Amino acid sequence: MEVRVIKQEKDSLLLEIKGDTIGFANLISEQLWEKKEIEEAAAIKEHPYMAEPKIFVKTKGVNPKSVLLDTAKSIENLVKELEKEFLMNTKK
Repeated sequence: MEVRVIKQEKDSLLLEIKGDTIGFANLISEQLWEKKEIEEAAAIKEHPYMAEPKIFVKTKGVNPKSVLLDTAKSIENLVKELEKEFLMNTKK
């Protein structure tokens, strides 16, 4: 996966995620909406076959990069929790 910053401003950020799917971008977008600092968040797929997925973030005056990093940590914690629950419930 490669992340490329397309546009960055004080309170907004547009990223392109090369080598991944719109599903991953949707996951990030959905988790961003859980943050109180978010004014707008969207996963964008301009063309189903040719364009790479993008993530747009607009905050309420907070650095969007820090909110994205915090969101990545939240996703990481969710995955660890899922792994723990899966292992506990699949032992025989």
